[in-house]
Amino acid sequence: MEMNRHLTNIELQEYVQHVFGSSYHLIEQTKSQGGAQKAIYKVRCTNGFACMLYVWDISSNYFQEELLHEPTFRSSYGSSLFSMNTNYLQAHGIRTPALYDLNNEGKQHHFDFALVEYIDGQTAEDYFQHTDSISKDRLFQRIGEMISVMHSMERNVYGKVDNIHVKETACSRLKQNDAVKSLLYASRHLQHVKENYNQLLEKLYELEAQIPPRSRYHFIHDELGPNHILVDHQLQPCLIDIEGAGFFDLEHEHSFLALRFGEYYRYFEQKDLDPARLSFYRFCHHLSLMAGGLKLLHRQFPDQQFARNLAAYHAKHAVEML
Repeated sequence: MEMNRHLTNIELQEYVQHVFGSSYHLIEQTKSQGGAQKAIYKVRCTNGFACMLYVWDISSNYFQEELLHEPTFRSSYGSSLFSMNTNYLQAHGIRTPALYDLNNEGKQHHFDFALVEYIDGQTAEDYFQHTDSISKDRLFQRIGEMISVMHSMERNVYGKVDNIHVKETACSRLKQNDAVKSLLYASRHLQHVKENYNQLLEKLYELEAQIPPRSRYHFIHDELGPNHILVDHQLQPCLIDIEGAGFFDLEHEHSFLALRFGEYYRYFEQKDLDPARLSFYRFCHHLSLMAGGLKLLHRQFPDQQFARNLAAYHAKHAVEML
């Protein structure tokens, strides 16, 4: 059995039996690749049962520096957000992996961990290359319907489900502040960004200044790419990595969907969105992902080529928006 750096085999065995019963015996645990915010392990038992172990350990988070020093990053990380959003989304008919148990007592470990449903299938991204056009069309229609239901939930203040206080700062201004930091970071490491730094900064402020006031916000995932939707063998979609979900400008989500889904964005497209917000958030996404790729690269993310490509792609498109 492969060991993990968070729970020993004995600890994990005891935890599994505490949650599911004495008939559950571990035979394998395998760490999933690619997680930048939390560690994920697949756990298999002798009776054929499988589940996932999620671990929220800030010391192994590739963005721990931002989590510790920047408030907006803290609003998208942690087991309490995962639990709250799981309950909220499932209560509104949005499928997410079932949360079997959450240990956030902090008695034996400095991190939180949970046992979560294993969804046997692929990501929506894998279906981009699917050869069965009928099945593919049916799947993306279902994803579109699921997202439409999620986005139909709205209220008059932005923020997390449990944060109902009116804010003095517009949500677009929060993203602008994050984008300024992302741009500064990237300008220190990419020559063409450094050369265009002043113009990029001016463009950011110019786009935000065109946004009119608003007092209605919709529930969004906040980083909804095709890799954050799992698809089971019945072609039923399931949202994952939901810690960042909350009420916000709908255009923030749609500008990201358009970036990540490409031609398949047609299944989600809406005609009543604010074009000024769409342009602003698209620019913010480019700046954020440009800096995010660089940070993963500098912080020894396992897939270095992915990090390098991510930074280069979004730096190119940010400059093209000038």
